[in-house]
Parts: sequence; structure tokens; C-alpha cells
Amino acid sequence: MKKVGLLCGREYSFPPAFIVRVNQLGKPDGVAAEFVKLGGTRMNEPAEYSVIVDRISHEVEYYRGYLKHAVLQGTYVINNPFWWTADDKFFNYSVAAKLGIAIPKTVLLPQKGYPSDVDITSESLHNLNYPVDWDALLDYVGRPAILKPFSGGGWKHVYKVSNKEELLAAYDKTSPYCMTLQEFIDFTGYVRCFTFGKNDITPVRYDPKERRYLIEHEYLSKDLGTRIVKDAQTINQALGYEMNTIEFAIKDEIPYAIDFLNPAPDMERDRITEFYFEHVVEKMAKLVIDRALHGNVANTWPRWEEMLGFGAASGFTAAPKTASRQVTASSSNPSSATAQFDRSGAKIR
Repeated sequence: MKKVGLLCGREYSFPPAFIVRVNQLGKPDGVAAEFVKLGGTRMNEPAEYSVIVDRISHEVEYYRGYLKHAVLQGTYVINNPFWWTADDKFFNYSVAAKLGIAIPKTVLLPQKGYPSDVDITSESLHNLNYPVDWDALLDYVGRPAILKPFSGGGWKHVYKVSNKEELLAAYDKTSPYCMTLQEFIDFTGYVRCFTFGKNDITPVRYDPKERRYLIEHEYLSKDLGTRIVKDAQTINQALGYEMNTIEFAIKDEIPYAIDFLNPAPDMERDRITEFYFEHVVEKMAKLVIDRALHGNVANTWPRWEEMLGFGAASGFTAAPKTASRQVTASSSNPSSATAQFDRSGAKIR
């Protein structure tokens, strides 16, 4: 019996539906799902689960530490806890831009303030230029602009600013978070993509003002839909995410990727609609069953080093060498995660 564990927090519809579906679909192959239960983790404790789906460790440090240990013991964790710990949105934007994906112009900003329990003084910050040339930064990204955290989600601490005065007023509210200033895309269309594995992409029309999913299957032209799917695949391949949502703001038929660090995306029925809820539950169940049967832990790591031509990925910041060999080998099992990709991350076969 291969066990799939679910680690989650305040979710009510997805977790039980997911567990039931995995148990239904996985029974013929000896795959069963349950909630992970923890109460202290010993060093070198054997892996209890073949696969763990992580939807909460970004908020609970103990869970994150446990998941790193689980990887060490051979568990396939979705998403990789090492890379999720290291990643941030500014790095995402920079990598994606180098891979040819349309990205709004973005600036990483010094923090307004720091946590009260950290002893930061002016002497700690002598490497920072002061004062910041806010006009020059706004000239670079354009007006209006979006001020938002370089990590985090849920539309928290996001501000639209039209001038320096509005920017400074918003910036003064952001301590202790590190923020980005980003070009505002005056979009005529907006898409949020569910991703299952690195290449199974479901683009969905989304209304960011109402924060609402819309069921409209003919929303995208063939060419635009093809580009969005390819860009989403490239992003996931570069960053290693197998459970993610990727958002594109569309202007002049160009899809700008504006948010794609969502490794624990919202999957609750009342927010994603009944139609997409059923789709997500089915796709996630099939994904984890496949990974329980065929998954290689090395394939959970990102590929950006390879894709940018830095050389074979190796070590912490990208895939171990075993994963590099795995990715370039053709798969004898079309459902496994060992398909061949070119340097852009596009699937070859």
C-alpha cells in the first residue's frame, strides 16, 4: 500500500473531497490517502508517505521542517519545501523575463521597517542608498503602478498608486514587509491558470476586481490560449511547482504573467465554482496517484539553471544531478514525470 498524505489548514471542501477521490481512484493500484498526523519528528524517522500534498507549511514552521525531513527520507512532496522556502516573486519575475515571458517592469524595494524583535538600527543599513529616488523608480515602471509584497498572497498589502505622494503614503503602511513596485497592466482580459504537475494547465477566465472565477470556455483565441499554456508550462518547469495558479493580465493580445508564486492555491468549492472544484479534485487525485506510483523525488526541483543555459542543474538551488539525467531521458510511461523538455521548458515528447 502506498500512502498519500494531505497537510492543510482552514479548508473545508477540498480536503475531504480530495481524500475520498484518491481512495476511489487509487484503490485498484493500492494507493490510499489520509490527513497527515504529526506529534514530534525524530531524526531518520522512516517515510510514512509516498507523497505528501502541502497546503499549509508556509504558515506553520514545524510542518515545513517536517517536510524537509520527509524529502530526505524519500517522500515526494508537492510542492518542494526547500525551493518554496527559498523562492520569492521578484526572483520569479526575473527568471521568467529571461525565459522570454512577458513580465511587467518591476522594482524590488528596501523595507519600510523591520520586525520589532529584530535588532535593526541605522548602522545595520549602511549599504542602503538614502534617500530613495522615488521619482526615478516611478519613471521606470510608469504611472499608475502596483505596490505589493515580494512574497505572500491573498491580495494582502496590494496598492495601486498614481504618483509619488500616493506611493509614499502606501509604502508607509507596509512595514515589516519587503515590497515590489510593478508596472500596472491596464488589461482587457485576465486569466488564472490551475496547474497540475508542470504541464497540465487549465486556463480560467477570472475577474480580479470581484475575485471571481467565470465559466467561459471560449474566452481565449486559439493562439492566445496556446501561448498562455506554453508560458505557464515554462514557468512551472523553471520553478518546479506542480500545484500552482498562474495569473496573466492580457493587454493588446499579450499575456503578462503577473503572479505565479501560489504553491498552495485556493481550491475551495464556494470560491472556484462547482465546475472547477470537481475538475481540481479529479486532477489533483490523479496527479498524486501517478506520483505515488511513478514519481522521482528529484523531479520536484526547479530547472531554471538548465533552461537559462547555466549548465546542468546541481545542488540546492536547482535539481540534483539525478533529476537532470531523468529530465533528458524519454519516458517509457507517458503518465510519469520524466518527459523530455527543451531549454525553454516546452515539452518535446
